[in-house]
Amino acid sequence: MTVNRRTLLGAAAAAPVWGALPYRSARAQAANTIRIGVLNDQSDLYRDISGPGSTHAVRLAVQESGITQTGVNVEVIQADHQNKADVGSTVARQWMDRDGVDLIVDVPTSSVALAVSGLVRERNKVFINSGAATSDLTGAACSPNTIHWTYDTYMLAKGTGGAMVAAGGNTWFFITADYAFGHALERDTSAFVTAAGGRVLGSVRTPFPGTTDFSSFLQQAQRSRARVIGLANAGGDTINSIKQAGEFRITRGGTKLAGLLVFVTDVHSLGLETAQGLVLTETFYWDLNDRTRALTQRLGAMPGNLRPSMVQAGCYSGVLHYLKAVRDMGVAAAKASGAEAVTRMKAMPTNDDAFGEGQIRPDGRKIHPAYLFEVKTPAESRGPWDYYKLVSTIPAEEAFRPIAQGGCALVRS
Repeated sequence: MTVNRRTLLGAAAAAPVWGALPYRSARAQAANTIRIGVLNDQSDLYRDISGPGSTHAVRLAVQESGITQTGVNVEVIQADHQNKADVGSTVARQWMDRDGVDLIVDVPTSSVALAVSGLVRERNKVFINSGAATSDLTGAACSPNTIHWTYDTYMLAKGTGGAMVAAGGNTWFFITADYAFGHALERDTSAFVTAAGGRVLGSVRTPFPGTTDFSSFLQQAQRSRARVIGLANAGGDTINSIKQAGEFRITRGGTKLAGLLVFVTDVHSLGLETAQGLVLTETFYWDLNDRTRALTQRLGAMPGNLRPSMVQAGCYSGVLHYLKAVRDMGVAAAKASGAEAVTRMKAMPTNDDAFGEGQIRPDGRKIHPAYLFEVKTPAESRGPWDYYKLVSTIPAEEAFRPIAQGGCALVRS
Protein backbone atom coordinates (compact mmCIF):
# COMPACT_ATOMS: atom_id res chain seq x y z
CA MET A 1 0.00 0.00 0.00
CA THR A 2 1.20 3.51 -0.77
CA VAL A 3 1.63 5.85 2.18
CA ASN A 4 0.03 9.17 1.42
CA ARG A 5 1.93 12.44 1.38
CA ARG A 6 0.20 13.71 4.53
CA THR A 7 1.44 10.72 6.53
CA LEU A 8 5.02 11.06 5.32
CA LEU A 9 5.09 14.77 5.99
CA GLY A 10 3.65 14.20 9.47
CA ALA A 11 6.32 11.60 10.17
CA ALA A 12 9.14 13.82 9.04
CA ALA A 13 8.11 17.09 10.64
CA ALA A 14 10.02 17.17 13.90
CA ALA A 15 9.28 19.91 16.40
CA PRO A 16 11.87 20.70 19.11
CA VAL A 17 10.50 20.64 22.65
CA TRP A 18 11.45 23.02 25.46
CA GLY A 19 15.10 23.56 26.24
CA ALA A 20 16.80 23.67 22.82
CA LEU A 21 20.58 23.95 23.14
CA PRO A 22 22.89 26.58 21.63
CA TYR A 23 24.32 25.84 18.18
CA ARG A 24 26.80 22.96 17.91
CA SER A 25 27.92 20.61 15.16
CA ALA A 26 25.15 18.45 13.68
CA ARG A 27 26.89 15.27 14.81
CA ALA A 28 27.30 16.45 18.40
CA GLN A 29 23.72 17.69 18.48
CA ALA A 30 22.39 14.35 17.23
CA ALA A 31 24.47 12.43 19.76
CA ASN A 32 22.95 14.44 22.59
CA THR A 33 19.37 14.41 21.27
CA ILE A 34 16.57 12.05 22.24
CA ARG A 35 13.94 11.75 19.52
CA ILE A 36 10.43 10.62 20.42
CA GLY A 37 7.83 9.64 17.82
CA VAL A 38 4.14 9.72 18.74
CA LEU A 39 2.43 7.32 16.34
CA ASN A 40 -1.36 7.12 16.46
CA ASP A 41 -4.70 7.93 14.88
CA GLN A 42 -4.72 11.63 14.15
CA SER A 43 -7.89 11.77 12.06
CA ASP A 44 -10.35 8.89 12.56
CA LEU A 45 -11.95 6.57 15.14
CA TYR A 46 -9.31 6.92 17.85
CA ARG A 47 -8.36 10.58 17.43
CA ASP A 48 -10.11 11.74 20.61
CA ILE A 49 -8.57 9.08 22.85
CA SER A 50 -5.06 9.45 21.42
CA GLY A 51 -4.29 11.74 18.47
CA PRO A 52 -2.92 15.24 19.07
CA GLY A 53 -3.80 14.91 22.76
CA SER A 54 -1.14 12.23 23.20
CA THR A 55 1.48 14.50 21.65
CA HIS A 56 0.35 17.28 23.99
CA ALA A 57 0.80 14.94 26.97
CA VAL A 58 4.24 13.80 25.80
CA ARG A 59 5.42 17.39 25.56
CA LEU A 60 4.34 18.04 29.13
CA ALA A 61 6.27 14.94 30.23
CA VAL A 62 9.40 16.24 28.52
CA GLN A 63 9.01 19.60 30.22
CA GLU A 64 8.40 18.11 33.67
CA SER A 65 11.21 15.55 33.39
CA GLY A 66 13.74 18.39 33.67
CA ILE A 67 16.07 16.59 31.27
CA THR A 68 16.51 19.57 28.95
CA GLN A 69 17.84 21.57 31.88
CA THR A 70 20.77 19.12 32.04
CA GLY A 71 21.85 19.96 28.50
CA VAL A 72 19.98 17.19 26.68
CA ASN A 73 17.91 18.09 23.64
CA VAL A 74 14.57 16.34 23.12
CA GLU A 75 12.56 16.39 19.92
CA VAL A 76 8.98 15.15 19.52
CA ILE A 77 7.45 14.22 16.16
CA GLN A 78 4.04 12.77 15.36
CA ALA A 79 2.36 10.85 12.55
CA ASP A 80 -1.00 9.34 11.62
CA HIS A 81 -0.91 5.56 11.09
CA GLN A 82 -4.51 5.59 9.81
CA ASN A 83 -5.23 2.40 11.82
CA LYS A 84 -3.37 0.37 9.19
CA ALA A 85 -0.47 -1.93 10.02
CA ASP A 86 1.35 -1.33 6.72
CA VAL A 87 1.16 2.45 7.10
CA GLY A 88 2.29 2.30 10.73
CA SER A 89 5.16 -0.05 9.86
CA THR A 90 6.35 2.21 7.04
CA VAL A 91 6.36 5.29 9.28
CA ALA A 92 8.07 3.48 12.17
CA ARG A 93 10.75 2.03 9.89
CA GLN A 94 11.44 5.45 8.35
CA TRP A 95 11.59 7.11 11.74
CA MET A 96 14.16 4.67 13.09
CA ASP A 97 16.23 4.16 9.94
CA ARG A 98 16.31 7.72 8.59
CA ASP A 99 15.27 10.11 11.35
CA GLY A 100 17.03 8.60 14.35
CA VAL A 101 13.93 8.13 16.52
CA ASP A 102 14.83 6.46 19.83
CA LEU A 103 11.36 5.95 21.31
CA ILE A 104 7.97 5.28 19.69
CA VAL A 105 4.98 5.87 21.94
CA ASP A 106 1.18 5.39 21.94
CA VAL A 107 0.18 3.33 18.81
CA PRO A 108 -3.50 2.52 19.30
CA THR A 109 -4.83 -0.30 17.05
CA SER A 110 -3.37 -3.62 18.15
CA SER A 111 -2.44 -4.86 14.68
CA VAL A 112 -0.27 -1.76 14.21
CA ALA A 113 1.24 -2.07 17.69
CA LEU A 114 2.23 -5.72 17.14
CA ALA A 115 3.95 -4.80 13.87
CA VAL A 116 5.74 -1.80 15.41
CA SER A 117 6.87 -3.87 18.39
CA GLY A 118 8.63 -6.30 16.06
CA LEU A 119 10.35 -3.53 14.12
CA VAL A 120 11.49 -1.79 17.30
CA ARG A 121 13.01 -5.03 18.57
CA GLU A 122 14.90 -5.56 15.29
CA ARG A 123 16.40 -2.08 15.53
CA ASN A 124 16.96 -2.17 19.30
CA LYS A 125 14.91 0.96 20.04
CA VAL A 126 12.13 1.47 22.64
CA PHE A 127 8.37 1.13 22.24
CA ILE A 128 6.02 2.31 25.01
CA ASN A 129 2.54 1.17 24.08
CA SER A 130 -0.31 3.15 25.61
CA GLY A 131 -3.10 2.97 23.05
CA ALA A 132 -3.22 -0.67 21.90
CA ALA A 133 -4.97 -3.21 24.09
CA THR A 134 -3.99 -6.72 23.06
CA SER A 135 -2.54 -8.64 25.99
CA ASP A 136 -0.38 -10.58 23.52
CA LEU A 137 2.15 -7.74 23.77
CA THR A 138 3.15 -9.14 27.16
CA GLY A 139 2.35 -12.74 26.20
CA ALA A 140 3.41 -14.64 23.11
CA ALA A 141 4.51 -11.41 21.37
CA CYS A 142 6.46 -9.92 24.31
CA SER A 143 9.71 -8.11 23.57
CA PRO A 144 12.66 -6.84 25.64
CA ASN A 145 12.18 -3.49 23.87
CA THR A 146 8.43 -3.02 24.52
CA ILE A 147 6.52 -1.87 27.60
CA HIS A 148 2.72 -2.19 27.69
CA TRP A 149 1.80 0.78 29.82
CA THR A 150 -1.84 1.71 30.36
CA TYR A 151 -4.38 -1.11 30.03
CA ASP A 152 -4.95 -4.37 28.15
CA THR A 153 -7.64 -6.81 27.12
CA TYR A 154 -7.15 -9.04 30.17
CA MET A 155 -7.69 -6.07 32.50
CA LEU A 156 -10.81 -4.99 30.62
CA ALA A 157 -12.18 -8.53 30.60
CA LYS A 158 -11.60 -8.98 34.32
CA GLY A 159 -13.01 -5.57 35.24
CA THR A 160 -16.05 -5.03 33.05
CA GLY A 161 -16.62 -8.65 32.02
CA GLY A 162 -16.23 -9.95 35.54
CA ALA A 163 -18.62 -7.33 36.93
CA MET A 164 -21.30 -8.16 34.35
CA VAL A 165 -21.10 -11.89 35.09
CA ALA A 166 -21.28 -11.26 38.83
CA ALA A 167 -24.44 -9.21 38.24
CA GLY A 168 -26.16 -12.15 36.54
CA GLY A 169 -25.03 -11.77 32.94
CA ASN A 170 -24.26 -15.43 32.37
CA THR A 171 -24.95 -15.67 28.62
CA TRP A 172 -23.02 -13.53 26.14
CA PHE A 173 -22.92 -12.63 22.46
CA PHE A 174 -20.01 -10.58 21.12
CA ILE A 175 -19.92 -7.89 18.47
CA THR A 176 -16.21 -7.87 17.67
CA ALA A 177 -14.02 -5.57 15.62
CA ASP A 178 -12.29 -7.87 13.14
CA TYR A 179 -8.63 -7.29 13.98
CA ALA A 180 -6.14 -8.20 16.69
CA PHE A 181 -7.64 -6.02 19.42
CA GLY A 182 -11.22 -7.24 19.00
CA HIS A 183 -10.14 -10.86 18.80
CA ALA A 184 -8.04 -10.57 21.97
CA LEU A 185 -10.78 -8.78 23.90
CA GLU A 186 -13.39 -11.38 22.92
CA ARG A 187 -10.97 -14.17 23.82
CA ASP A 188 -10.04 -12.78 27.22
CA THR A 189 -13.62 -11.87 28.17
CA SER A 190 -14.91 -15.27 27.04
CA ALA A 191 -12.40 -16.92 29.36
CA PHE A 192 -13.77 -14.99 32.35
CA VAL A 193 -17.37 -15.73 31.37
CA THR A 194 -16.84 -19.48 31.03
CA ALA A 195 -14.66 -19.69 34.15
CA ALA A 196 -17.55 -18.16 36.11
CA GLY A 197 -19.99 -20.76 34.76
CA GLY A 198 -21.43 -18.60 31.98
CA ARG A 199 -21.82 -19.39 28.30
CA VAL A 200 -20.87 -17.62 25.08
CA LEU A 201 -23.74 -18.09 22.63
CA GLY A 202 -21.98 -16.63 19.61
CA SER A 203 -20.20 -13.70 18.04
CA VAL A 204 -20.09 -11.66 14.87
CA ARG A 205 -17.05 -9.94 13.37
CA THR A 206 -17.42 -6.39 12.04
CA PRO A 207 -15.04 -5.03 9.36
CA PHE A 208 -12.39 -2.64 10.70
CA PRO A 209 -11.98 0.16 9.96
CA GLY A 210 -14.95 1.51 8.06
CA THR A 211 -18.05 0.07 9.75
CA THR A 212 -20.60 2.71 10.71
CA ASP A 213 -23.89 0.77 10.52
CA PHE A 214 -24.09 -1.82 13.31
CA SER A 215 -27.83 -2.45 13.08
CA SER A 216 -27.64 -5.91 11.48
CA PHE A 217 -24.96 -7.03 13.96
CA LEU A 218 -27.01 -5.78 16.90
CA GLN A 219 -30.13 -7.54 15.65
CA GLN A 220 -28.18 -10.77 15.24
CA ALA A 221 -26.99 -10.42 18.83
CA GLN A 222 -30.55 -9.74 19.98
CA ARG A 223 -31.82 -12.90 18.26
CA SER A 224 -29.35 -14.97 20.26
CA ARG A 225 -31.31 -14.03 23.43
CA ALA A 226 -28.04 -13.54 25.29
CA ARG A 227 -28.35 -11.57 28.50
CA VAL A 228 -25.22 -9.54 27.65
CA ILE A 229 -24.08 -8.15 24.31
CA GLY A 230 -20.35 -7.62 24.61
CA LEU A 231 -18.98 -4.79 22.48
CA ALA A 232 -15.42 -5.85 21.68
CA ASN A 233 -14.64 -2.61 19.89
CA ALA A 234 -13.56 0.92 20.79
CA GLY A 235 -13.75 4.61 19.99
CA GLY A 236 -16.18 5.60 17.26
CA ASP A 237 -17.28 1.98 16.79
CA THR A 238 -18.38 1.75 20.42
CA ILE A 239 -20.16 5.09 20.24
CA ASN A 240 -22.06 4.06 17.11
CA SER A 241 -22.92 0.64 18.56
CA ILE A 242 -24.40 2.11 21.73
CA LYS A 243 -26.31 4.83 19.89
CA GLN A 244 -27.79 2.37 17.43
CA ALA A 245 -28.65 -0.12 20.18
CA GLY A 246 -30.77 2.63 21.74
CA GLU A 247 -32.42 3.48 18.43
CA PHE A 248 -33.37 -0.15 17.78
CA ARG A 249 -34.36 -0.81 21.42
CA ILE A 250 -31.91 -3.68 21.58
CA THR A 251 -31.82 -3.66 25.38
CA ARG A 252 -35.55 -3.97 25.95
CA GLY A 253 -36.47 -7.16 27.73
CA GLY A 254 -33.51 -7.08 30.07
CA THR A 255 -30.59 -7.47 27.63
CA LYS A 256 -27.53 -5.53 28.82
CA LEU A 257 -24.81 -3.87 26.76
CA ALA A 258 -21.25 -4.37 27.94
CA GLY A 259 -18.96 -1.69 26.54
CA LEU A 260 -15.74 -3.57 27.12
CA LEU A 261 -13.56 -0.58 26.24
CA VAL A 262 -15.19 2.78 26.94
CA PHE A 263 -13.30 6.05 27.42
CA VAL A 264 -14.40 9.25 29.09
CA THR A 265 -14.38 10.93 25.68
CA ASP A 266 -16.85 8.29 24.44
CA VAL A 267 -19.20 9.10 27.31
CA HIS A 268 -18.85 12.78 26.44
CA SER A 269 -19.84 12.05 22.83
CA LEU A 270 -22.77 9.86 23.86
CA GLY A 271 -24.09 12.20 26.55
CA LEU A 272 -25.25 11.06 29.98
CA GLU A 273 -28.82 10.52 28.83
CA THR A 274 -27.59 7.71 26.56
CA ALA A 275 -24.54 6.49 28.50
CA GLN A 276 -26.00 6.48 32.04
CA GLY A 277 -25.61 3.20 33.85
CA LEU A 278 -22.79 1.86 31.66
CA VAL A 279 -20.20 -0.08 33.65
CA LEU A 280 -16.62 0.32 32.43
CA THR A 281 -13.02 -0.16 33.50
CA GLU A 282 -10.26 2.45 33.24
CA THR A 283 -6.88 3.01 34.87
CA PHE A 284 -7.09 6.81 34.81
CA TYR A 285 -9.93 9.28 35.31
CA TRP A 286 -9.25 12.98 35.43
CA ASP A 287 -11.37 13.48 38.59
CA LEU A 288 -10.28 10.33 40.45
CA ASN A 289 -8.12 12.00 43.11
CA ASP A 290 -6.02 15.06 43.88
CA ARG A 291 -3.09 13.87 41.78
CA THR A 292 -5.16 13.18 38.64
CA ARG A 293 -6.88 16.54 39.01
CA ALA A 294 -3.49 18.26 39.37
CA LEU A 295 -2.19 16.58 36.22
CA THR A 296 -5.33 17.55 34.31
CA GLN A 297 -4.84 21.15 35.38
CA ARG A 298 -1.20 21.15 34.24
CA LEU A 299 -2.16 19.66 30.89
CA GLY A 300 -4.44 22.65 30.43
CA ALA A 301 -6.46 23.00 27.26
CA MET A 302 -6.38 19.65 25.51
CA PRO A 303 -6.95 19.47 21.74
CA GLY A 304 -10.68 19.57 21.03
CA ASN A 305 -11.37 20.96 24.53
CA LEU A 306 -11.55 17.39 25.86
CA ARG A 307 -10.43 15.93 29.16
CA PRO A 308 -7.40 13.60 28.97
CA SER A 309 -8.10 9.94 28.27
CA MET A 310 -6.25 7.11 29.98
CA VAL A 311 -4.29 6.58 26.74
CA GLN A 312 -3.04 10.17 26.79
CA ALA A 313 -2.27 9.90 30.51
CA GLY A 314 -0.29 6.75 29.71
CA CYS A 315 1.77 8.60 27.11
CA TYR A 316 2.64 11.24 29.71
CA SER A 317 3.49 8.66 32.36
CA GLY A 318 5.51 6.37 30.09
CA VAL A 319 7.63 9.12 28.56
CA LEU A 320 8.27 10.68 31.98
CA HIS A 321 9.63 7.34 33.25
CA TYR A 322 11.69 6.74 30.10
CA LEU A 323 13.38 10.12 30.44
CA LYS A 324 14.16 9.36 34.09
CA ALA A 325 15.94 6.22 32.89
CA VAL A 326 17.80 8.23 30.23
CA ARG A 327 19.02 10.66 32.88
CA ASP A 328 20.04 7.75 35.09
CA MET A 329 22.04 5.81 32.46
CA GLY A 330 23.14 8.65 30.18
CA VAL A 331 22.02 9.63 26.69
CA ALA A 332 24.74 7.68 24.87
CA ALA A 333 23.92 4.40 26.63
CA ALA A 334 20.16 4.88 26.19
CA LYS A 335 20.56 5.55 22.45
CA ALA A 336 22.97 2.65 22.01
CA SER A 337 20.53 0.00 23.26
CA GLY A 338 16.79 0.28 23.61
CA ALA A 339 16.72 -3.06 25.41
CA GLU A 340 19.13 -1.72 28.04
CA ALA A 341 16.98 1.40 28.45
CA VAL A 342 13.92 -0.80 29.02
CA THR A 343 15.88 -2.91 31.52
CA ARG A 344 16.74 0.27 33.43
CA MET A 345 13.08 1.34 33.37
CA LYS A 346 12.05 -2.04 34.80
CA ALA A 347 14.56 -1.66 37.63
CA MET A 348 13.12 1.72 38.67
CA PRO A 349 9.76 2.02 40.49
CA THR A 350 7.22 4.26 38.76
CA ASN A 351 5.43 7.14 40.46
CA ASP A 352 3.51 9.96 38.79
CA ASP A 353 0.28 11.91 39.00
CA ALA A 354 -1.47 9.80 36.37
CA PHE A 355 -1.28 6.36 38.02
CA GLY A 356 0.48 6.82 41.35
CA GLU A 357 3.04 4.21 42.38
CA GLY A 358 3.72 1.19 40.21
CA GLN A 359 6.31 -1.03 38.60
CA ILE A 360 7.18 -2.72 35.30
CA ARG A 361 7.29 -6.51 35.28
CA PRO A 362 9.88 -8.61 33.42
CA ASP A 363 7.31 -9.34 30.68
CA GLY A 364 6.96 -5.59 30.02
CA ARG A 365 3.58 -5.18 31.71
CA LYS A 366 3.31 -1.88 33.64
CA ILE A 367 1.41 -2.54 36.87
CA HIS A 368 -0.98 -0.13 38.60
CA PRO A 369 -4.56 -0.25 39.93
CA ALA A 370 -7.62 -0.38 37.67
CA TYR A 371 -11.02 1.07 38.52
CA LEU A 372 -14.55 -0.13 37.85
CA PHE A 373 -16.79 2.86 37.19
CA GLU A 374 -20.48 3.39 36.51
CA VAL A 375 -21.60 6.30 34.36
CA LYS A 376 -23.68 8.79 36.31
CA THR A 377 -27.22 9.78 35.53
CA PRO A 378 -27.77 13.38 34.39
CA ALA A 379 -29.21 14.15 37.83
CA GLU A 380 -26.08 12.82 39.59
CA SER A 381 -23.61 14.83 37.52
CA ARG A 382 -22.39 18.08 39.05
CA GLY A 383 -21.36 19.61 35.75
CA PRO A 384 -19.31 19.17 32.56
CA TRP A 385 -17.12 16.05 32.52
CA ASP A 386 -18.40 14.83 35.90
CA TYR A 387 -19.31 11.46 34.44
CA TYR A 388 -18.09 8.59 36.62
CA LYS A 389 -18.82 7.20 40.05
CA LEU A 390 -16.33 4.70 41.44
CA VAL A 391 -17.74 1.21 42.00
CA SER A 392 -14.59 -0.61 43.07
CA THR A 393 -10.80 -0.58 42.86
CA ILE A 394 -8.91 -3.54 41.44
CA PRO A 395 -5.50 -3.63 43.17
CA ALA A 396 -2.44 -3.47 40.94
CA GLU A 397 -1.39 -7.03 41.70
CA GLU A 398 -4.84 -8.31 40.65
CA ALA A 399 -5.71 -6.06 37.73
CA PHE A 400 -3.50 -7.71 35.11
CA ARG A 401 -2.86 -11.27 33.97
CA PRO A 402 -0.55 -13.23 36.29
CA ILE A 403 2.92 -13.18 34.79
CA ALA A 404 3.22 -16.98 34.73
CA GLN A 405 0.09 -17.31 32.56
CA GLY A 406 1.16 -15.09 29.67
CA GLY A 407 3.62 -17.35 27.92
CA CYS A 408 6.22 -14.59 27.58
CA ALA A 409 9.67 -15.94 26.70
CA LEU A 410 11.30 -13.26 28.86
CA VAL A 411 9.87 -14.79 32.03
CA ARG A 412 11.98 -17.44 33.66
CA SER A 413 10.04 -20.23 35.32
